[in-house]
Amino acid sequence: MNGTTSLYSIGGLSARTGVPVRTIRFYSDSGLLPPTNRTPAGYRSYDEAALTRLRTICVLRELDVDLATIGRVLGGDLSVAEVAAVQADATALQIRVLRLRHSVLRQLARRRSTPEETLLMHDLTRLTSDERRCLVTDFLTGLTGLTATTPMAATAAAALRTAVPDLPEDPSDAQLAAWVELAALMGDPDFRARVAHTTLPPSDEDALPGVAPHTAADLVRFARQAVAPAMEAQTDPLSEQASAVVETVVSRFATVLERPADPGLRAWMAQQFEQGHDPLIERYWRLVWTVNDWQVLPGHLPFQPWLVTALRGR
Repeated sequence: MNGTTSLYSIGGLSARTGVPVRTIRFYSDSGLLPPTNRTPAGYRSYDEAALTRLRTICVLRELDVDLATIGRVLGGDLSVAEVAAVQADATALQIRVLRLRHSVLRQLARRRSTPEETLLMHDLTRLTSDERRCLVTDFLTGLTGLTATTPMAATAAAALRTAVPDLPEDPSDAQLAAWVELAALMGDPDFRARVAHTTLPPSDEDALPGVAPHTAADLVRFARQAVAPAMEAQTDPLSEQASAVVETVVSRFATVLERPADPGLRAWMAQQFEQGHDPLIERYWRLVWTVNDWQVLPGHLPFQPWLVTALRGR
Protein backbone atom coordinates (compact mmCIF):
# COMPACT_ATOMS: atom_id res chain seq x y z
CA MET A 1 0.00 0.00 0.00
CA ASN A 2 1.21 3.51 -0.77
CA GLY A 3 0.74 5.62 2.36
CA THR A 4 0.43 8.91 0.48
CA THR A 5 -2.17 7.83 -2.05
CA SER A 6 -3.99 5.14 0.07
CA LEU A 7 -4.13 2.74 -2.83
CA TYR A 8 -4.07 -1.06 -2.61
CA SER A 9 -2.66 -3.58 -4.98
CA ILE A 10 -4.57 -6.80 -5.60
CA GLY A 11 -2.29 -8.43 -3.05
CA GLY A 12 -3.04 -5.63 -0.60
CA LEU A 13 -6.80 -6.11 -1.04
CA SER A 14 -6.34 -9.83 -0.47
CA ALA A 15 -4.41 -9.20 2.73
CA ARG A 16 -7.11 -6.80 4.04
CA THR A 17 -10.11 -8.99 3.16
CA GLY A 18 -8.88 -12.57 3.05
CA VAL A 19 -10.23 -12.92 -0.50
CA PRO A 20 -7.86 -14.93 -2.72
CA VAL A 21 -5.86 -12.94 -5.26
CA ARG A 22 -7.27 -15.07 -8.08
CA THR A 23 -10.85 -14.23 -7.06
CA ILE A 24 -10.12 -10.48 -6.84
CA ARG A 25 -8.51 -10.58 -10.25
CA PHE A 26 -11.60 -12.37 -11.63
CA TYR A 27 -13.95 -9.74 -10.16
CA SER A 28 -11.78 -7.04 -11.63
CA ASP A 29 -11.58 -8.65 -15.08
CA SER A 30 -15.37 -9.13 -15.14
CA GLY A 31 -16.00 -5.45 -14.39
CA LEU A 32 -17.45 -5.89 -10.91
CA LEU A 33 -14.35 -4.37 -9.32
CA PRO A 34 -12.78 -1.89 -11.74
CA PRO A 35 -9.35 -0.59 -10.68
CA THR A 36 -9.12 2.92 -9.34
CA ASN A 37 -5.83 3.54 -11.08
CA ARG A 38 -2.85 1.82 -12.63
CA THR A 39 0.79 2.15 -11.75
CA PRO A 40 3.34 3.28 -14.37
CA ALA A 41 4.16 -0.39 -14.80
CA GLY A 42 0.49 -1.16 -15.55
CA TYR A 43 -0.43 -2.85 -12.27
CA ARG A 44 -3.97 -2.26 -10.97
CA SER A 45 -4.52 -0.34 -7.75
CA TYR A 46 -7.66 0.20 -5.66
CA ASP A 47 -8.79 2.86 -3.19
CA GLU A 48 -10.94 2.59 -0.02
CA ALA A 49 -14.16 2.77 -2.06
CA ALA A 50 -13.00 -0.24 -4.06
CA LEU A 51 -12.22 -2.05 -0.79
CA THR A 52 -15.80 -1.42 0.38
CA ARG A 53 -17.11 -2.53 -3.03
CA LEU A 54 -15.16 -5.79 -2.76
CA ARG A 55 -16.57 -6.47 0.69
CA THR A 56 -20.10 -5.84 -0.66
CA ILE A 57 -19.49 -8.30 -3.48
CA CYS A 58 -18.27 -10.91 -0.99
CA VAL A 59 -21.30 -10.47 1.28
CA LEU A 60 -23.72 -10.83 -1.64
CA ARG A 61 -21.89 -13.89 -2.93
CA GLU A 62 -22.11 -15.47 0.54
CA LEU A 63 -25.86 -14.93 0.28
CA ASP A 64 -25.74 -16.82 -3.03
CA VAL A 65 -26.57 -13.78 -5.18
CA ASP A 66 -25.38 -14.38 -8.73
CA LEU A 67 -22.73 -12.16 -10.36
CA ALA A 68 -25.11 -10.60 -12.88
CA THR A 69 -27.43 -9.43 -10.10
CA ILE A 70 -24.50 -8.15 -8.07
CA GLY A 71 -23.46 -6.10 -11.09
CA ARG A 72 -26.95 -4.55 -11.28
CA VAL A 73 -26.83 -3.72 -7.55
CA LEU A 74 -23.41 -2.09 -7.85
CA GLY A 75 -24.57 -0.24 -10.97
CA GLY A 76 -27.62 1.17 -9.16
CA ASP A 77 -30.25 -0.73 -11.21
CA LEU A 78 -31.36 -2.77 -8.21
CA SER A 79 -31.45 -1.96 -4.52
CA VAL A 80 -30.04 -4.30 -1.89
CA ALA A 81 -33.53 -4.52 -0.38
CA GLU A 82 -35.04 -5.78 -3.64
CA VAL A 83 -32.33 -8.40 -4.05
CA ALA A 84 -32.64 -9.45 -0.40
CA ALA A 85 -36.39 -10.01 -0.76
CA VAL A 86 -35.95 -12.24 -3.81
CA GLN A 87 -33.04 -14.07 -2.25
CA ALA A 88 -35.00 -14.62 0.98
CA ASP A 89 -37.76 -16.36 -0.98
CA ALA A 90 -35.23 -18.49 -2.82
CA THR A 91 -33.52 -19.40 0.43
CA ALA A 92 -36.85 -20.37 2.01
CA LEU A 93 -37.48 -22.70 -0.93
CA GLN A 94 -34.04 -24.24 -0.52
CA ILE A 95 -34.72 -24.77 3.18
CA ARG A 96 -37.99 -26.57 2.40
CA VAL A 97 -36.22 -28.77 -0.14
CA LEU A 98 -33.48 -29.62 2.35
CA ARG A 99 -36.01 -30.40 5.09
CA LEU A 100 -37.92 -32.64 2.71
CA ARG A 101 -34.70 -34.36 1.70
CA HIS A 102 -33.80 -34.77 5.37
CA SER A 103 -37.21 -36.31 6.11
CA VAL A 104 -36.90 -38.71 3.17
CA LEU A 105 -33.45 -39.82 4.33
CA ARG A 106 -34.74 -40.38 7.87
CA GLN A 107 -37.65 -42.44 6.57
CA LEU A 108 -35.39 -44.52 4.32
CA ALA A 109 -33.08 -45.24 7.25
CA ARG A 110 -35.96 -46.04 9.60
CA ARG A 111 -37.81 -48.31 7.14
CA ARG A 112 -34.65 -50.00 5.82
CA SER A 113 -36.17 -49.56 2.40
CA THR A 114 -35.38 -51.71 -0.63
CA PRO A 115 -34.09 -50.00 -3.81
CA GLU A 116 -37.61 -50.21 -5.27
CA GLU A 117 -39.15 -48.57 -2.19
CA THR A 118 -36.44 -45.91 -2.26
CA LEU A 119 -37.33 -44.97 -5.84
CA LEU A 120 -41.05 -44.92 -5.01
CA MET A 121 -40.58 -42.69 -1.96
CA HIS A 122 -38.32 -40.36 -3.96
CA ASP A 123 -40.90 -40.04 -6.74
CA LEU A 124 -43.85 -39.54 -4.37
CA THR A 125 -42.16 -36.87 -2.27
CA ARG A 126 -41.04 -34.89 -5.34
CA LEU A 127 -44.58 -34.45 -6.62
CA THR A 128 -45.80 -30.87 -6.76
CA SER A 129 -48.95 -29.77 -4.94
CA ASP A 130 -50.92 -29.97 -8.20
CA GLU A 131 -49.56 -33.44 -8.96
CA ARG A 132 -50.50 -34.66 -5.48
CA ARG A 133 -54.03 -33.32 -5.96
CA CYS A 134 -54.23 -35.12 -9.30
CA LEU A 135 -53.22 -38.36 -7.58
CA VAL A 136 -56.05 -37.99 -5.07
CA THR A 137 -58.51 -36.94 -7.79
CA ASP A 138 -57.63 -39.98 -9.90
CA PHE A 139 -58.20 -42.20 -6.87
CA LEU A 140 -61.66 -40.73 -6.22
CA THR A 141 -62.55 -40.77 -9.92
CA GLY A 142 -61.61 -44.43 -10.06
CA LEU A 143 -64.03 -45.13 -7.21
CA THR A 144 -66.82 -43.33 -9.02
CA GLY A 145 -66.11 -45.48 -12.07
CA LEU A 146 -66.91 -48.59 -10.02
CA THR A 147 -70.51 -47.46 -9.43
CA ALA A 148 -71.88 -49.69 -12.17
CA THR A 149 -70.57 -52.86 -10.49
CA THR A 150 -70.45 -51.63 -6.87
CA PRO A 151 -73.39 -49.37 -5.95
CA MET A 152 -71.66 -48.30 -2.70
CA ALA A 153 -68.69 -46.86 -4.62
CA ALA A 154 -70.35 -43.48 -5.18
CA THR A 155 -71.14 -43.22 -1.46
CA ALA A 156 -67.57 -44.20 -0.62
CA ALA A 157 -66.15 -41.53 -2.96
CA ALA A 158 -68.46 -38.91 -1.43
CA ALA A 159 -67.28 -39.84 2.06
CA LEU A 160 -63.62 -39.65 1.05
CA ARG A 161 -64.11 -36.21 -0.50
CA THR A 162 -65.01 -34.85 2.94
CA ALA A 163 -61.43 -35.43 4.10
CA VAL A 164 -58.94 -35.15 1.24
CA PRO A 165 -55.28 -35.55 2.27
CA ASP A 166 -53.27 -32.38 1.65
CA LEU A 167 -49.54 -32.63 2.37
CA PRO A 168 -48.11 -29.24 3.48
CA GLU A 169 -45.12 -27.74 1.71
CA ASP A 170 -42.97 -28.23 4.82
CA PRO A 171 -44.12 -31.61 6.19
CA SER A 172 -42.97 -33.24 9.39
CA ASP A 173 -41.40 -36.69 9.32
CA ALA A 174 -44.73 -38.21 10.42
CA GLN A 175 -46.67 -36.37 7.71
CA LEU A 176 -44.21 -37.40 5.02
CA ALA A 177 -44.29 -41.06 6.09
CA ALA A 178 -48.11 -40.98 6.18
CA TRP A 179 -48.27 -39.41 2.72
CA VAL A 180 -45.99 -42.05 1.19
CA GLU A 181 -48.12 -44.83 2.70
CA LEU A 182 -51.33 -43.11 1.58
CA ALA A 183 -50.10 -42.63 -1.96
CA ALA A 184 -49.19 -46.30 -2.19
CA LEU A 185 -52.68 -47.27 -0.97
CA MET A 186 -54.42 -44.97 -3.43
CA GLY A 187 -52.45 -46.48 -6.29
CA ASP A 188 -53.38 -50.05 -5.31
CA PRO A 189 -56.37 -51.42 -7.33
CA ASP A 190 -57.11 -53.99 -4.60
CA PHE A 191 -57.36 -51.28 -1.98
CA ARG A 192 -59.67 -49.26 -4.24
CA ALA A 193 -62.00 -52.27 -4.45
CA ARG A 194 -61.97 -52.67 -0.67
CA VAL A 195 -62.77 -48.98 -0.20
CA ALA A 196 -65.73 -49.28 -2.55
CA HIS A 197 -67.27 -51.90 -0.26
CA THR A 198 -66.31 -50.89 3.29
CA THR A 199 -65.47 -47.19 3.47
CA LEU A 200 -68.42 -46.66 5.80
CA PRO A 201 -69.38 -49.23 8.47
CA PRO A 202 -72.91 -50.63 8.39
CA SER A 203 -75.55 -48.75 10.34
CA ASP A 204 -76.26 -49.89 13.89
CA GLU A 205 -79.56 -51.41 12.74
CA ASP A 206 -77.75 -53.59 10.18
CA ALA A 207 -74.70 -54.48 12.26
CA LEU A 208 -76.19 -57.66 13.75
CA PRO A 209 -77.76 -59.81 10.99
CA GLY A 210 -80.69 -61.85 12.21
CA VAL A 211 -81.45 -59.44 15.07
CA ALA A 212 -84.43 -57.09 14.90
CA PRO A 213 -83.20 -53.63 13.74
CA HIS A 214 -84.40 -51.77 16.85
CA THR A 215 -82.82 -54.36 19.15
CA ALA A 216 -79.59 -54.41 17.14
CA ALA A 217 -79.32 -50.61 17.26
CA ASP A 218 -79.74 -50.59 21.06
CA LEU A 219 -77.13 -53.32 21.56
CA VAL A 220 -74.56 -51.71 19.27
CA ARG A 221 -75.11 -48.34 20.92
CA PHE A 222 -74.63 -49.93 24.37
CA ALA A 223 -71.42 -51.65 23.25
CA ARG A 224 -70.04 -48.43 21.79
CA GLN A 225 -70.76 -46.44 24.97
CA ALA A 226 -69.27 -49.16 27.17
CA VAL A 227 -66.07 -49.46 25.18
CA ALA A 228 -65.46 -45.73 24.55
CA PRO A 229 -64.03 -44.87 28.04
CA ALA A 230 -61.62 -47.83 27.87
CA MET A 231 -60.41 -46.76 24.43
CA GLU A 232 -60.00 -43.16 25.55
CA ALA A 233 -57.94 -44.37 28.50
CA GLN A 234 -55.88 -46.47 26.04
CA THR A 235 -56.71 -49.64 27.97
CA ASP A 236 -55.16 -52.78 26.52
CA PRO A 237 -58.06 -54.95 25.29
CA LEU A 238 -56.20 -58.01 26.59
CA SER A 239 -55.68 -56.57 30.06
CA GLU A 240 -57.52 -57.34 33.31
CA GLN A 241 -58.99 -53.82 33.21
CA ALA A 242 -60.68 -54.63 29.90
CA SER A 243 -62.24 -57.79 31.32
CA ALA A 244 -64.91 -55.92 33.27
CA VAL A 245 -65.91 -53.95 30.17
CA VAL A 246 -66.22 -57.12 28.09
CA GLU A 247 -68.24 -58.89 30.78
CA THR A 248 -70.66 -55.95 30.90
CA VAL A 249 -71.21 -55.99 27.14
CA VAL A 250 -71.53 -59.79 26.92
CA SER A 251 -74.00 -59.78 29.83
CA ARG A 252 -76.23 -57.22 28.10
CA PHE A 253 -76.19 -59.20 24.82
CA ALA A 254 -76.98 -62.43 26.68
CA THR A 255 -79.93 -60.85 28.51
CA VAL A 256 -81.44 -59.12 25.47
CA LEU A 257 -80.91 -62.05 23.07
CA GLU A 258 -81.85 -64.62 25.72
CA ARG A 259 -78.68 -66.59 25.17
CA PRO A 260 -76.17 -67.94 27.69
CA ALA A 261 -73.07 -65.80 28.21
CA ASP A 262 -70.76 -68.54 27.01
CA PRO A 263 -67.85 -68.76 24.56
CA GLY A 264 -70.33 -69.37 21.75
CA LEU A 265 -71.97 -65.98 22.32
CA ARG A 266 -68.56 -64.29 22.52
CA ALA A 267 -67.46 -65.86 19.24
CA TRP A 268 -70.72 -64.81 17.54
CA MET A 269 -70.35 -61.22 18.84
CA ALA A 270 -66.75 -61.03 17.64
CA GLN A 271 -67.75 -62.25 14.19
CA GLN A 272 -70.59 -59.72 13.87
CA PHE A 273 -68.50 -56.77 14.99
CA GLU A 274 -65.65 -57.77 12.71
CA GLN A 275 -67.87 -57.85 9.62
CA GLY A 276 -68.06 -54.56 7.77
CA HIS A 277 -64.90 -53.23 9.46
CA ASP A 278 -61.71 -53.27 7.41
CA PRO A 279 -58.52 -52.46 9.41
CA LEU A 280 -56.87 -51.16 6.23
CA ILE A 281 -59.70 -48.67 5.71
CA GLU A 282 -59.26 -47.49 9.29
CA ARG A 283 -55.55 -47.15 8.57
CA TYR A 284 -56.36 -44.96 5.56
CA TRP A 285 -58.38 -42.55 7.72
CA ARG A 286 -55.66 -42.41 10.38
CA LEU A 287 -53.10 -41.56 7.68
CA VAL A 288 -55.34 -38.78 6.36
CA TRP A 289 -55.59 -37.32 9.87
CA THR A 290 -51.79 -37.42 10.18
CA VAL A 291 -51.12 -35.80 6.78
CA ASN A 292 -53.64 -33.03 7.48
CA ASP A 293 -52.39 -32.63 11.07
CA TRP A 294 -55.88 -33.16 12.48
CA GLN A 295 -56.44 -34.10 16.08
CA VAL A 296 -57.63 -37.69 16.49
CA LEU A 297 -60.72 -37.70 18.71
CA PRO A 298 -61.26 -41.03 20.53
CA GLY A 299 -65.02 -40.75 20.02
CA HIS A 300 -64.50 -40.79 16.27
CA LEU A 301 -62.47 -44.00 16.25
CA PRO A 302 -64.23 -47.30 15.49
CA PHE A 303 -64.79 -49.34 18.65
CA GLN A 304 -65.16 -52.70 16.89
CA PRO A 305 -61.44 -53.65 16.65
CA TRP A 306 -60.92 -53.10 20.39
CA LEU A 307 -64.00 -55.13 21.31
CA VAL A 308 -63.23 -57.96 18.86
CA THR A 309 -59.70 -58.28 20.28
CA ALA A 310 -61.06 -58.28 23.83
CA LEU A 311 -63.73 -60.86 23.04
CA ARG A 312 -61.33 -63.24 21.33
CA GLY A 313 -58.37 -62.68 23.59
CA ARG A 314 -59.94 -63.72 26.87
